Amino acid sequence: MKLTREDILKLARLSRLKLTETEIEKYQKEISSILEYVEQLDSIDVSGLTPTYQITGLTSSGPNATREDEVTEQITQEELFKNLPDIEDGHIKVKRMIA
Repeated sequence: MKLTREDILKLARLSRLKLTETEIEKYQKEISSILEYVEQLDSIDVSGLTPTYQITGLTSSGPNATREDEVTEQITQEELFKNLPDIEDGHIKVKRMIA
């Protein structure tokens, strides 16, 4: 599909882009070649193929898709804070970020 200059200008306007004359010519060629490639893909016969929606093998009904929630041992605040350089009133104290 060959795009016209007006097609590129319309795309630029919809995208709120200001294009130079050089860019208009460049994008006219590039976008046209992309659309020609997509047209080639449309002409491929895929009538005997099964669609591939995903390749991991996981499905929402499969045994590996979800798991039961388990309560595990939690780390206390003291354990989390033991390696911090400075703590003030139960909060992490950091250097001033905004001057």
